[in-house]
Amino acid sequence: MTKAAVIGGGVIGGGWAGRFLLNGWDVAVYDPDPEAERKITAVLDRARLSLPMLYERTLPTEGQLTFATSLAEAVAGAAYIQESVPERLDLKRRVYAEIAAATDTPIGSSTSGFKPSDLGEGLAEPGQVFVAHPFVPVYLLPLVEIVAHPAADHGPLDAAAEILRSLGMHPLRVRAEIDAHIADRFLEAVWREALWLVKDGIATTEEIDDAIRYGFGLRWAQMGLFETYRIGGGEAGMAHFLAQFGPALKWPWTKLMDVPDLDDALVAAVAGQSDAQSGHRSIAELEALRDRNLVAILRALKGQGSAAGALIAEHESRLPAQPPAHGVLTTVDRTIPHDWTDYNGHMNESRFGQAFSDAADAVMAEIGAGPDYIADGLSYFTVDIRIRFLAEAHAGARIRVESQVLDGSGKKLRLFHRMLTAEGTEMATAEQLLIHVSLETRRACPPRADVAERLAALAAEHAHLPPPDPAARLPQR
Repeated sequence: MTKAAVIGGGVIGGGWAGRFLLNGWDVAVYDPDPEAERKITAVLDRARLSLPMLYERTLPTEGQLTFATSLAEAVAGAAYIQESVPERLDLKRRVYAEIAAATDTPIGSSTSGFKPSDLGEGLAEPGQVFVAHPFVPVYLLPLVEIVAHPAADHGPLDAAAEILRSLGMHPLRVRAEIDAHIADRFLEAVWREALWLVKDGIATTEEIDDAIRYGFGLRWAQMGLFETYRIGGGEAGMAHFLAQFGPALKWPWTKLMDVPDLDDALVAAVAGQSDAQSGHRSIAELEALRDRNLVAILRALKGQGSAAGALIAEHESRLPAQPPAHGVLTTVDRTIPHDWTDYNGHMNESRFGQAFSDAADAVMAEIGAGPDYIADGLSYFTVDIRIRFLAEAHAGARIRVESQVLDGSGKKLRLFHRMLTAEGTEMATAEQLLIHVSLETRRACPPRADVAERLAALAAEHAHLPPPDPAARLPQR
């Protein structure tokens, strides 16, 4: 295991701990707050539920979490250090000085506003500190802004960025130091304008949030700002958009550079409207809702191979496959996501079918009939399946499917699948009959010789396994 040190155990520090732990790293946390362990445990519970749902494979075995009694103990032997203490420059500098006395490992800071040259002031090697600014929840949102000190050696920084990439994150290298980096400069601009709209009585907090979540927020989640506007220009693209809407930038529509005074009246208005908007839910309920929504959105993007979803798919491709169990193939090993469950609170029958379909795809890949084979115009089609439902499956549960080849002769591929809990309880079985087809004629045909040979070898290997329960079998044909 590789060790990471997380300094500061609040919402952000806890999110960092979850991102590292669930990717197999050991994590040492240091936070003098006596409530730190309780707070981090709450964040980790959310991370353990949500992050694995993004993947069709299982994540690495979780690392070990320890709570250090000193900064020196936390950073000893750490390959990566992340500081997430409150946004007070004097506090951060004291923390860095103490870390630098114990190790020369680069220190990533979660700061949302300070520049590395501000953070590293007073250190013998100020380039030891760099900005690694994440977004909440850190365990789900992949963006992390990376900003180097002007005097930094870029070799260690490149290595730190690669570590973050291995966690499924997207390190965005900011070209030069600037207050608030990139993303928060946008957020601050929107925040200032929103405060003016509330102060001037134009809109409530809920109406502003509606404008975002029902409108451009959905576009930004997949395309960002410039690609969204490029489409807005129609077939002529961005140049036409700028010609059409560029002059509006000179009109005095906004007050973005003029910050409203956060006097008692404005604070009361914003707080009161916000409480009326969502005060019927606790913060914990809102966090759970946020994570469920993010998992659904990210999984939808993953299905399209787009934006943050493409990043998840790429990370998933690097996760190790599970070894065979008891001679059978482990074809599925994953966590059940929220969108696989129904109004009864458990996985519905269509998703059992999805899991067994994924299992059949894994068998096809095992015998050489994967995506490249299909692209060449050959595949296997399911013609019959019998599923027995034996136990409920709930969101967040880890399941695996063990698959056995019963018949691989001629054009047939007959499979038997068992779905199991992590503890080994049988949840469902399925016998599935597939027939080899030509995608050009859409008719049955013999498989390619190399695929037939690999299938025959696998069927011979599985012939020695115990046969399925006759009650679970399809009628033979």
